[in-house]
Amino acid sequence: MFTKVKGTQDFLDLTLFKFFIDQSQRHFLNYDFTEIAVPILESVALFKRSLGEETDVVSKEMFIIKPAAESKDEICLRPEATASIVRAFVENSVQHAPWKVFTYGPMFRYERPQKGRYRQFHQVSVEVIGSKSIFQDAQLIKMFDRLFTEKCMLQNYVLQINFLGCPEDRKLFKEKLYKFLESKSDQICQKCLERKEKNILRVLDCKIETCQKNYEKAPKITDSLCGECSKEWQKLQETLEILSISFIINSKLVRGLDYYNKTVFEFVSDSLGAQSAFCAGGRYDNLVKEVGAKEDFPSVGAAIGIERMLLLLEEVQDKLSLPQPKVLTVIMPVEEAQNELALLVADELQAHNLCTEVMLEGDSFKSMMRKANKLGAKHVIILGEDEQKNGTLTIKNMLTGTQNVIPQSEVVKYLS
Repeated sequence: MFTKVKGTQDFLDLTLFKFFIDQSQRHFLNYDFTEIAVPILESVALFKRSLGEETDVVSKEMFIIKPAAESKDEICLRPEATASIVRAFVENSVQHAPWKVFTYGPMFRYERPQKGRYRQFHQVSVEVIGSKSIFQDAQLIKMFDRLFTEKCMLQNYVLQINFLGCPEDRKLFKEKLYKFLESKSDQICQKCLERKEKNILRVLDCKIETCQKNYEKAPKITDSLCGECSKEWQKLQETLEILSISFIINSKLVRGLDYYNKTVFEFVSDSLGAQSAFCAGGRYDNLVKEVGAKEDFPSVGAAIGIERMLLLLEEVQDKLSLPQPKVLTVIMPVEEAQNELALLVADELQAHNLCTEVMLEGDSFKSMMRKANKLGAKHVIILGEDEQKNGTLTIKNMLTGTQNVIPQSEVVKYLS
């Protein structure tokens, strides 16, 4: 027997998945976003340039496809969608800005699987390319908050925010943080010691309790902001409060990708365990130029982890307006001689958008009735020799047990 690849999953019931995608699409369209699609396959170089070669995603987690002998291009399964969307913006010479788009689909990272974390996972990615306004950040966060609260009926979550400042701010902060870490070298884990030299902001992401305890006294990046960034940071907080958005400031929140600057945020829920963030993002003012544009297009965006959203939606699904399954009609030909007629009747019903199943396996009448009951059929159409001769159908209501004989020509009207 074959089993699924480690870190993947089968979706045998897509009800909640489709509900969330449908709600997201409708919601984002109300904010004048356009849905797009970008390839699953991308150049490895795109992510080395955009995410940073020292990030865990690039250095450890990408699924790189071995090219054919004659090809020199390194191709990978995309680990995230922001870089792909920015590449599409640049390559297709999109002229209008801000370019407000969203997409959804599978992403791939070679991580240790656990609750809410897979090697093939799905995200909804939302980007606003070409807007430097800090008010755009606030509106994007409000859009997500309204989606989670009003459309998905979630309550058990918290918005965490931080502000990473401009490149000069981060340079100053990194120097302060490095000095602090030097004084704690004998008290932090080996991974943090490595990150201190290669990607120092990531030490603040460490999940080891002793490290986190040490970092409580670490310098805060918001204490190293320049005058302009300080004003934007203050304005962001004020605007979120005006928009009635509750938040907490997490000075250790830096996100794991190199392209972020200024605003970063995460929506987190303690219902998810260790992988508590189900939506995260922030501002990236220099990425578009890094990917190949002639000038910078300040931008902001975020991604929602669909698998983690589904875990949260399962807890509140009794409050959701989930689509109801269509009423099922089962057609039961008593003998093989009635199979063709059964198919014709089914075709007529299906042409009128009536959900119909035909039992063609030659089971006994009793067995077919048991199966129809198990399928949750509301009506059963019995087709025997008499019905075939007389041009009639016997229809049994499985809820009331009543039976009626009708002309075959009236079946659609009867069931409608």
